[in-house]
Amino acid sequence: MNVGILGGTKGLGKSIAIFLKKEGFSVTITGRDEVQGNQTAKEIGVSYSKDNKKIANLSDILIISVPIGTIESVIKEIADSTKEGSVIIDVASVKEKPAEIMEKYLKNNVEFIPTHPIFGPRTQSLNGQVMVLTPIKKGKWYKKLIKFLKSHNTRIVETEPKEHDDMMAIVQILTHYTYISTAYAIKKLGVNIKQTRKFASPIYNLMVDMIARIVSQNPILTYSIQKENENGEHVREVFLESAKEIEKALKRNDKDKFTEIAISATKNMDDIQDALGRSDKAIASQTHELALLKNSINNEIVVKHIYSNEIHCGILKEMDPEYIVLERGKRSTKLKIANIKVLNESEIQEWKKANYPNEKYNLSCIFPLSSNADIIKLAIESMNDIITVEIVETWINPQIPKNMLGITFKIETFNKNSIKEVETFLKGFGAEIYGK
Repeated sequence: MNVGILGGTKGLGKSIAIFLKKEGFSVTITGRDEVQGNQTAKEIGVSYSKDNKKIANLSDILIISVPIGTIESVIKEIADSTKEGSVIIDVASVKEKPAEIMEKYLKNNVEFIPTHPIFGPRTQSLNGQVMVLTPIKKGKWYKKLIKFLKSHNTRIVETEPKEHDDMMAIVQILTHYTYISTAYAIKKLGVNIKQTRKFASPIYNLMVDMIARIVSQNPILTYSIQKENENGEHVREVFLESAKEIEKALKRNDKDKFTEIAISATKNMDDIQDALGRSDKAIASQTHELALLKNSINNEIVVKHIYSNEIHCGILKEMDPEYIVLERGKRSTKLKIANIKVLNESEIQEWKKANYPNEKYNLSCIFPLSSNADIIKLAIESMNDIITVEIVETWINPQIPKNMLGITFKIETFNKNSIKEVETFLKGFGAEIYGK
């Protein structure tokens, strides 16, 4: 199926192109900068065209991922060129205006679905992410989109364009405005953020990370989000009025007024216990991996770089608050802790299966006659570096003592030393090694 992404050379459009390419779609991206377009297409393995009309005519699914201010001109440009029976999906962060434009200009034989992915271009999976859908009409493509999103465990929110924009005035406009204001105030105070972290709790560090995530986004996009939503000005005015009211109470030493504001704000924060629980989990996730790393010094670990997806395996030799050093043979690799994920045992097993040479061994043992071969097989399978275990045969013959049972296993592993570990383990079951 052909997918065209107008504005797919960078940002969210590029991320969508990468994702849909992996899903097996034939993807073509467009963009005004031909050099960047060809570079991006080569980098992610898709096609590039500078002709929006041509791609609109060829695409079964056409995704519009352009700046909010240019949506109307882009839709006007491609309106008469869209493929009959296709679907147009926009991913802008405001929905009233794009919905009105598409309803006005697109042909009747084309379905359109105004959408808003509530995540940024750094997100690598739809799992658990929120997708807001604001359909004016629901056709065959809408049902297909719902099915696709559910198959990826996406949280789907269906609403009207106006309600979407009302909610985004809080979720995006107010949040971005306060975060950028906080970051700018810290800058004007001349404070070194890295230095503050030495004195901070996990909550502060988490907050600073969230602020950094917002302020590092494309400022043109952030500006558009502030300006294009009609609710923006009112929300910003209320925020400034609230801050002035709090400041006024502090300057007047009015403890009662400050307390009144704080309590009324708290009461409006929905279920506080749930909020505390979620924030506790966020803090625990920060500290858990650090503890895991500290306990792994001088042991082998396997980590994944969360942006490049590159896997690093080695002995953890050094660790400080920001970096770890892995050694593999004579090679040392320094990695930033914030950019890695420590793989768990099952993930390590899967990676080793795909990247280590596998070897098979036959191992014959004799056990007490009452032993259960299936239980022993399961026990061997649970050991590190063991891929598969088969029971080749069970046997009794005059060459082994009476009341003893012979069992031959075929063991597949990617670490030949693990066979010795299996032998030691089986001896603990009362086994005698009969042959290999």
